[in-house]
Parts: sequence; structure tokens; C-alpha cells
Amino acid sequence: MGRVTSPAPPDPAALRPRLPSPLQEIEDEPFARRGIRLLLKRDDLIHPDLPGNKWRKLAPNLRAAAAAGERALLTFGGAYSNHLRATAAAGRLLGFATIGVVRGDELAGAPLNPSLARCAADGMRLHFVDRGTYRRKTGPDVLAALHDRFGAFRVIPEGGSNALATQGCSELGRELHGTADTVAVACGTGGTLAGLAAGLGPGQRAIGFPVLKGGRPHFLQETVEELQRAAFGGRRGDWRLEDRFHCGGYARRTPELDAFADAFENRHGLPLERIYVAKVLLGLTTLAGEGAFPPGSTVAAVITGTP
Repeated sequence: MGRVTSPAPPDPAALRPRLPSPLQEIEDEPFARRGIRLLLKRDDLIHPDLPGNKWRKLAPNLRAAAAAGERALLTFGGAYSNHLRATAAAGRLLGFATIGVVRGDELAGAPLNPSLARCAADGMRLHFVDRGTYRRKTGPDVLAALHDRFGAFRVIPEGGSNALATQGCSELGRELHGTADTVAVACGTGGTLAGLAAGLGPGQRAIGFPVLKGGRPHFLQETVEELQRAAFGGRRGDWRLEDRFHCGGYARRTPELDAFADAFENRHGLPLERIYVAKVLLGLTTLAGEGAFPPGSTVAAVITGTP
């Protein structure tokens, strides 16, 4: 009899990501009239099911899970979480079981919205918890209860941001070496900014635009610093946060944001995702108008997802 071999562990590279992602220059009047070049780093084109920073964050975590022989992933998110959708898609494509812990137990008996329906169609088991439990989601008691219910799994944090994800996002910075003076990205949980800034070269700086409103002062600043310490041993790169453009908070929109995004789409024929991407471009356009970027400089915006 021939020797029985174990199936090869799932490898994200088998999904053939488009890396490095394309860099697109666009002629946009608010920048051009000030002598500033605008580039779009099209991370939204990396993979149709795992676009943008979702690929960069998930891929190293998936490789680590496969190397450890783990075949189940548990993660967290709200009812419209892009991260939950990406994790569910990764599970379907690579053969991982996936469990999504969803904020809001009132959703348990309601029809699934399109985002959660996509997660379920991709095989994710959805587990709804009340908001108090969700705030304690990484506590030992909550995790123990989840293990009792679902068995063994690898935990991937909300938004996918951990040390592995931060290291994965540093490749984004390296892909941008020598292309732009300033690189801008939206911030939810901070991992993309932490990795991007670490990967940029000398003389380049990163600006993170938080899409969540307020909370404890300097919380996101501290989170990005903590992620860099965990991933690289200390703070890395030249970066700062610009918190004026959250437009009321996560998934919130204002007439100003919608008018800006509509005009940008009409000028360039590029649909803008409104939760993250439109806020970055609104912020950059405003900063350009305030003289934040000198004439002759180049600014790049990371397009992390599609509408």
C-alpha cells in the first residue's frame, strides 16, 4: 500500500493575489492647481473576495493558522463588517471553518442583511451577542464560553489588526517606496496604518484618517503604537492621525461627504466606497486646500475597498 499523505495546508498564495497592487495617477483639479500629484494605490484590485487591507491583514494570519494545523477561525464584527465578509470568503476559498461573533443579540431573530447573508452563504457560523458581552469579547470568560460552544479555533481580532496583520501591511509601504511624499489611509482598528508607516522609506510620511468618532482621547494613537511595538519592537516610521473627517462616526455620512464623493465619481468614473475611502479623499482634498502639501509634492491615497 502507498503511504497516506496529509492534505497540503491551505496557502493564500494559491488565490493568486494581484501584488503589488496597481498605482494609478489621476489628474484632479483641486490638487493639480496647487502643483500636487495625486496617486491612487489600488489595493481594491488585489483580489475580488479579499480586497485591499483585508488581504494584507488576513493572509499572514491564515498562513500562521495553516502552519499550526488550525482549521477554524473565529473573529468579531458588526452587522456590516467588511472584515467578517472577508474572513468568511477566505474560509470558503481555503477550506477553513469560520465563526463570526456579531455585535447585537437583537439581530439573532431578524432577517440577515446582505452583508451577513454573504457571510452565511460562504459558510460562516454567525453567533450574535449583546453589546455588553461584545465589549468583553476577548476576556477569558467570554472566550472560554465560545470554546465550549464551538470547539478549537484561532482568534483573529476585530478588524483583523494584530502583530501579524501589521507585519503584512508593511509590504504596502514597501510597494510605495520612492513614489509619494505622503501616503494616506483610512483607519478603523489601526493595523493598516501601523504597517504602512513601518514599510515606507526615509522621507515619506503616512497620514491615518480615523473613520470612528471620538472615544477615549488618543485611543487610536495608542493602539497604533501598541501594534507597532508588538510587530516591530517599537514605533516605526513618520505618521500621524487626522481626525477631522470621520463625518459623524463609523458608517455615518454627511451631505458634504456625499457631495464630494459624487463630484469625484463624476470627474473620474471611479465609484467611491463611502465608509472609508471617500473620507480619506475628502480629507486629502481639504488638507491640500489648506496648504498642507507643498507644490511639487506627490500624495498617494490607499483605496482599501469597493462600494
